[in-house]
Amino acid sequence: MNFELWLQKIADFLVNAGVPAEQGATAALALVYLCLTLLSLVVVVFLLRRNLRSRKGPAVASGKPVEQEERAAAEDVVAMEPPQVEAAPAPTAELEPKPALPAALEEPANLFQRMRQGLAKTRSSLVGRVDALLGGRSSLDSDFLEELEEVLITADFGMQATQELVQALTGRLKEVDPGEPAQLHRVLGEEIRARLKTTAAGWPVPESGPLVIMVVGVNGVGKTTTIGKLAKQFADQGKKVVLGAGDTFRAAAAEQLEVWGTRSGAEVIRQAEGSDPAAVAFDAAKAAVARKADVLILDTAGRLHTKVNLMEELKKVRRVVDREIPGAPHETLLVLDATTGQNALIQARMFQQAVAVSGIALTKLDGTAKGGIVVAISSQLDLPVRLIGVGEGVADLRPFDADEFVAALFANN
Repeated sequence: MNFELWLQKIADFLVNAGVPAEQGATAALALVYLCLTLLSLVVVVFLLRRNLRSRKGPAVASGKPVEQEERAAAEDVVAMEPPQVEAAPAPTAELEPKPALPAALEEPANLFQRMRQGLAKTRSSLVGRVDALLGGRSSLDSDFLEELEEVLITADFGMQATQELVQALTGRLKEVDPGEPAQLHRVLGEEIRARLKTTAAGWPVPESGPLVIMVVGVNGVGKTTTIGKLAKQFADQGKKVVLGAGDTFRAAAAEQLEVWGTRSGAEVIRQAEGSDPAAVAFDAAKAAVARKADVLILDTAGRLHTKVNLMEELKKVRRVVDREIPGAPHETLLVLDATTGQNALIQARMFQQAVAVSGIALTKLDGTAKGGIVVAISSQLDLPVRLIGVGEGVADLRPFDADEFVAALFANN
């Protein structure tokens, strides 16, 4: 009797047992495979047990437990190995330690190096591809400009800034020798620098009371971490800082802010989870004035920039703070994630319309090859990028310097 006939009999049996007729053949085949699998497992277990008994045989015959036999064998192996002779360390010439650079000279170099490292991905994407465009060209023509436009858009310079840059470069190509990439770097760097809006050094100085910085942005961009780093920087300058835990909707947001408060020595004003953010802002403003704080930083709940009611809540927070500290907030800092590219530009536009954003903190710039978003935001929205994040450390939240940005972007590898 062949396999197909057996399979048909099994299928008929299963159909009689209640399996739908159209699934009988499939169920029969599955049952056969299951039986074969179980049979294979039984055979494997039998062979393993047989092999294990055969390995234990010599130990039983010698009258010693298996563990003692294995231990004795290991000791014999160790006894047979030649003794290891430890090599004498090679003589090393004493080097005269280099004198440490003065802090005033060493620190700027370190800061620029961190900036350069933070822009490594953007530099590789932009400058590397621009140099590749120059390869083998004897002249810079319209084809070159078209390809350059694609490179700039890919680096998230945005359409408007890209067109402005290409138009400006069109009139300056005579300054560039295709065989000298540094010349194109210089010209492109100058045009990028011209489109970066700068702010006065330092933060606003209020006529009376503490400096109030209100921090806004959608969820996940790094608002709380940015606030914590700012608080630590202010504290290191000897300033007294109060933090307002106005993100009352995200779980553990206040606890996260308190961790940063502990690190920086800042007092954190908070209420129960789900409380009215404006009430937290009121308490924080009162506390900052009563304690004669130098800086009050207000965290706010992360919210979608498309939700009108949530934007209205931010306006309410502003009104409450202004009532308690006239002129506050003195800075409304919008935190954006650089890795989101053009979406960050959309967020900036919506927040700017709703809450009068005065500056941008662009985080995670070290994690993206699209650092051109700095130029897009600055040129299209006429908003200054006040802070950039180029690493995880507190010092890696840097005041944005347009000259330093361009220099680091086109720094030689």
